[in-house]
Amino acid sequence: MNSTPLATDNNRILVIDDNPEIHADFRKVLGAPAAASGALDTVMAEFFGPKAAAKVQSDFQLDSAFQGKEGLAMVVRSIAEGRPYAMAFVDVRMPPGWDGVETITRIWAIDASIQVVICTAYSDYSWQDIIGTLGKSDRLVILKKPFDSIEVLQLAHALTEKWLVTHQARHKLEDLNRLVDERTRALQTSNHQLKIEMAERELAQEALKVSEERLAKAFDASPLPVAILRLNDHGCIEFNRAFLAATGYTSQELLGRSLWDAGIALETQARLEATAQIQRGEPVRQRLCHLVSRAGEERAALLWIERFELAAGPHLLAVVQDISEQLKLETQLRQSQKMEAVGHLAAGVAHDFNNLLTVIQGHTSLQLAKTQLDSDVAWSLQQVQGAGERAASLTRQLLAFSRKQIMEKKVVSLSKVIQNVASMLRRLIPETIDLTFEHPPTLPLIHADVCNLEQIIVNLVVNARDAMPAGGAITVRTDDEEVTAGHAARFPEARVGHFSRLSVTDTGEGMSKETLARIFEPFFTTKEVGKGTGMGLATVLGIIQQHDGWIEADSERGKGTSFRVYLPITDRAELVETASVAALQRDGANDVILLVEDDADVRALARCVLEDSGYHVLEAADGHQAIATWRKFTGRIDLLLTDMVMPGGLSGSDVAERFSTDRPESKILFSSGYSSDLFSGQLNPRAGAHYLPKPYLARQLTDAVSLALAGPMIPEPAIG
Repeated sequence: MNSTPLATDNNRILVIDDNPEIHADFRKVLGAPAAASGALDTVMAEFFGPKAAAKVQSDFQLDSAFQGKEGLAMVVRSIAEGRPYAMAFVDVRMPPGWDGVETITRIWAIDASIQVVICTAYSDYSWQDIIGTLGKSDRLVILKKPFDSIEVLQLAHALTEKWLVTHQARHKLEDLNRLVDERTRALQTSNHQLKIEMAERELAQEALKVSEERLAKAFDASPLPVAILRLNDHGCIEFNRAFLAATGYTSQELLGRSLWDAGIALETQARLEATAQIQRGEPVRQRLCHLVSRAGEERAALLWIERFELAAGPHLLAVVQDISEQLKLETQLRQSQKMEAVGHLAAGVAHDFNNLLTVIQGHTSLQLAKTQLDSDVAWSLQQVQGAGERAASLTRQLLAFSRKQIMEKKVVSLSKVIQNVASMLRRLIPETIDLTFEHPPTLPLIHADVCNLEQIIVNLVVNARDAMPAGGAITVRTDDEEVTAGHAARFPEARVGHFSRLSVTDTGEGMSKETLARIFEPFFTTKEVGKGTGMGLATVLGIIQQHDGWIEADSERGKGTSFRVYLPITDRAELVETASVAALQRDGANDVILLVEDDADVRALARCVLEDSGYHVLEAADGHQAIATWRKFTGRIDLLLTDMVMPGGLSGSDVAERFSTDRPESKILFSSGYSSDLFSGQLNPRAGAHYLPKPYLARQLTDAVSLALAGPMIPEPAIG
């Protein structure tokens, strides 16, 4: 910026000459009053115009210096004061100090803008000498001595005016340069900022590109069917691979098609409600719908529709979740839970019923054992006992369904079991049905109850026979199967591993989905009244589950039914056979038995049978009475006969544990309406534990007691 304000006039003139008379002459010419300068005004007006003539009126401001050094000092001072000289008249010769040339050189070094008139005579320096020292300059004028007043005045006016114009031009140029510099700096700043913004924009565009690519790939890779819809008509404009796979349509077929015509089916009322929600700007969430493929396959699904913004405006995002498999598994789980609940109920009923049957069969067997019995009474008792046996068979079926029936497991091959029952099955099947057996000669062994396996096969084959009144074909097949994770995921009870598989397939009438869902329920049957108890398949299910296996069933109307039973293979060795009871018969005289039974009728029956056989019987209704009884009794107790499930907080195993601690020499016999498998971890081996299932006849009770008292523990086949 400028250091001094822009000048509008400068009449300051410095005269440097060693001759005082010269100074006086300059003052006469340049400092004359206006009244004494009429002739000069005329000349000035004629040469420079009225303005120049008027300027003479104001006089020039003259300062005098008699040596070059003095003149330089005055120039320095004028600059410091902010009042520089416009021009200077400098004499060439000024002895003894600097001459005019050196003085001008030094002055220009301080103030390069001052206009200089060098006064010289031809006898002084030549023009070439002056130019050679000072150089060519438009600020230097030579005035020849003696000089003319008009010439001096003209030079004064011309050079002061030139100084003013030059000074103003320089200031204007400085202002212009300053503006140019400021503008350049502003442009540079703007350019720098623009470069930064462009770089940021490029980074943002690259990040946007990466983000869009990431979102596009995530959209397409989503396992759920997803579609982008127009807001106005719900037309599809974008869809991922899962959506195409689920619907079976191609991209060209779906483009522009309404969502409701693209495989998403809603009931009319539900569709109206969903449309109204969308129009109100509300999301549609977990709306139950159907996913209908191009081939017509229909699957249950959930629908989400959310509104979102794109560059082109608001759109809709539709997400579909196929829940058909989930619903199927939930249905299977509910069915399994229902069956388990029914099983608990059936087990409880069977247990209580077994106590009643124990009393009925025990007393009838006692009476029938009498030699002198009226024939009519004997016949009636035989009918009661037969009915009791049939009732006991029904309770065994209930216990089989509830997985609590009596079993005698051994290592066996399914193929051998089928060979054993093949001839019997052929007698059960009419000639109108073709019965085929397919089984390999060798098959991995399983640990199972053979009678239960035969019951499974017979029930399934008979069930298939009844489904084909007009004839058909039944195929019984066995093989070994490696169950994969994919297979196990479709059935709640299935698991990964190596299994022996039994398949029974028929070409009968088949079943509806509703019937198929209930076939394993106890007492459910599709047969006529009196033609079936509804316990056949329920028993099959219970037996299979008690063998740690599972059963799968497939059926369709008019296309027959297929049952597949999976049983785990085993590496067990065959179990030792039980000893013959007949060889262990003994006299009951002098043997003391502690009988612990909470059912009074069963307890009375057992006491009666045992006392008739010569045993001395001590009674207790629960575990606490039993403990008090044996601790109070001072004699020897040979056997503890205890029920397994009793009230009062002490089970049969608890009683046996304490009894064997107090009387380690005594034997133990357990009894229950449940399978001994349920108590395999509770039976006390130290005292030689044995097991008697309910209901039992009088002879079965005495045989079991005799076996238990005979010696060391004999392994129970049902345990393990």
